Amino acid sequence: MTEFIPPGTRWIDLPPGFPMKRGGTLPRARIAYETWGRRNAADDNSILILTGLSPDAHAAASEADPAPGWWETMVGPGKAIDTDRWHVVCVNSLGSCKGSSGPASLDPATGRPYRLAFPDVSIEDVADTAAHVVRALGIGRLACVVGNSMGGMVALALLARHPGIARSHINVSGAAKALPFSIAIRSLQREAIRLDPNWNGGDYDEEHYPESGMRMARKLGVITYRSALEWDGRFGRVRLDSDRRDDEDPFGLEFEVESYLEAHARRFVRNFDPNCYLYLSRCMDWFDIGESCGGTTAEGLARIRVERALAIGVHTDILFPLQQQEEIADGLRAGGSAATFLPLESPQGHDAFLVDFARFSPAIGGFLAGL
Repeated sequence: MTEFIPPGTRWIDLPPGFPMKRGGTLPRARIAYETWGRRNAADDNSILILTGLSPDAHAAASEADPAPGWWETMVGPGKAIDTDRWHVVCVNSLGSCKGSSGPASLDPATGRPYRLAFPDVSIEDVADTAAHVVRALGIGRLACVVGNSMGGMVALALLARHPGIARSHINVSGAAKALPFSIAIRSLQREAIRLDPNWNGGDYDEEHYPESGMRMARKLGVITYRSALEWDGRFGRVRLDSDRRDDEDPFGLEFEVESYLEAHARRFVRNFDPNCYLYLSRCMDWFDIGESCGGTTAEGLARIRVERALAIGVHTDILFPLQQQEEIADGLRAGGSAATFLPLESPQGHDAFLVDFARFSPAIGGFLAGL
């Protein structure tokens, strides 16, 4: 498999022998990032964006890459994260296949992809490598670290492991630990990939790619990223037209919602490396900010020191349910932060922060305007 790297990507090398939390080191590795806006003379206007499992560092269009980014409506001049005011950095997670080192990268010892020889990746490792990027860029202290979904976990680990790295924090549909339901879903996704014969113990290529396993994993994910309310309102029980059905398959696609899932999965599978998916999925299951800090989840959160924080979630999120963002706000408040919990009524589930900008833009923009 190859990596999938946006044209505007830049890199920062990690120190040789970079240590991993669960054992092993990286002899040579890099982290991909992109930036927007300019740092001011006081060096106090930098924002770090940490992503979910699958996005790259291309959050918004830039001169280097004018293609729309995955958070295009949120990041840019005059937008909620206003690049006329803020210097914005977005990193691609360690373990990904979108420019940062991971299982799809070449092992310098063999000249072949690492595959499962890549060391186990933890949320803490992703946080430590993001901190390295911040320091390598010469940023003294971040104005804010913004973490979405898995990035919300990474942000908490970053703040806990690197005290003083940021003045404030926005946690968007994130969590301080993995819950059993989320672990169960991700376990099924990983099983679907591993049971595909083409996965072959992680040793596959473009010709023998575990497409069926990845399709099933992605479909399971998409079902949990949105809400039953949206599925009903968007598709109802509408059936496919006869010319879109395969009449020779008695159990083939019949409903519009099935067709949507199939199309979404097919767009994804050849654009993300299966082993990278396994690694990043598992690192979320392992995470608990309390275990990371040697205590309970509440104690781990209370050890984080930021001046201000905002934890945002939506009522219809079943993957990172609303009580997890409330837990974050309560825990940060116990540590002395002026932390606010903001529940939103979006019908679009976990993915609302990627699509429901009418609700999320004022929340995020309003918080940043007060810094």
